[in-house]
Amino acid sequence: MLSQYMEQIETLGLNFFFAAIFFFIGMAIHDVLKQGKVPKFGRYIVWLVLFLGCAGFVAKGIIQVSWESSGIG
Repeated sequence: MLSQYMEQIETLGLNFFFAAIFFFIGMAIHDVLKQGKVPKFGRYIVWLVLFLGCAGFVAKGIIQVSWESSGIG
């Protein structure tokens, strides 16, 4: 039982870690685009991809933990 909870915490933490890495990479890309005088439209696309990527990793972690804790997975 305890190992199951530890695996769920590890999975959730790993997904949040990937979301944070994705966010920092996206911020670095955004800063490079901002210095290169790229139009705002290009920066908005980077923000959109950044948001969707982070939200995807966080949602995946939450859904996976709730799926496993309900006994289905």
